[in-house]
Amino acid sequence: MRACAGSRGGFRDLAGAPMRAGRLAGGGGVCLRCAAVYDEGVIKFEADHRVEPLSRARYGDVACKLVAWREVMAKTQLVGQDPARYGGAGYGNVSARVGPPSAPRGARAFLVTGTQTGGKSRLTLDDFCVVERYDYRRNRVVSAGAILPSSESMTHGSIYDLSPHIRFVLHAHSPAIWRRARDLRLPTTDPAVAYGTPQMAEEVQRLYRTSALAERRVFAMGGHEDGIVAFGHTLAEAGQVLICALASAWELECRAV
Repeated sequence: MRACAGSRGGFRDLAGAPMRAGRLAGGGGVCLRCAAVYDEGVIKFEADHRVEPLSRARYGDVACKLVAWREVMAKTQLVGQDPARYGGAGYGNVSARVGPPSAPRGARAFLVTGTQTGGKSRLTLDDFCVVERYDYRRNRVVSAGAILPSSESMTHGSIYDLSPHIRFVLHAHSPAIWRRARDLRLPTTDPAVAYGTPQMAEEVQRLYRTSALAERRVFAMGGHEDGIVAFGHTLAEAGQVLICALASAWELECRAV
């Protein structure tokens, strides 16, 4: 069994050999406590992660629902990977609450796509992990699964903390919506606030208090190029909000020609 030491260049075993995040090491559950610091599309929080397979009986159904909507997002280029965008990094992620509605803030467990899965054409349960706890002040996420959590996990957690009514979050990348965010009157985070940080979590909460975010259920990330986030009580609700925003942005682009 191998453990992992975090480094700026990625994850390595105790012998110093590179480890691919998300692959089972030694065939058993392995705990990764890594402070990984990257740029676009990469984890910025301390990941306290147990590498272990997720239960299909427990998570298979909700994972399939997320895969279906992720397919819709991929067809509309809201999720994916493109050498010409973001330095070739994968982009976009989806999640669903899997814990009880009464769970306290910071412990509202959710199933989320793993880091850098944007370029995969089809996901399986091994491409998801469960975020069990998240702590903005300590910039720490506790998770389990065959892959490390999305770099936006802290933002997903902050959205679930807004209301127990919120059960699904879709994080997309849309140049059209992002460019037209002001015209669409979308709530927008401060451009000075970077994605995947404790400050972004706090900024999302500020938007919820001071804007129409609770009613709109979609916002633009001012400091995260093309970043758009939609949420809802159901996947259909979150997906409809996102696709309608995309259609509205495309309509504005058409009128501007």
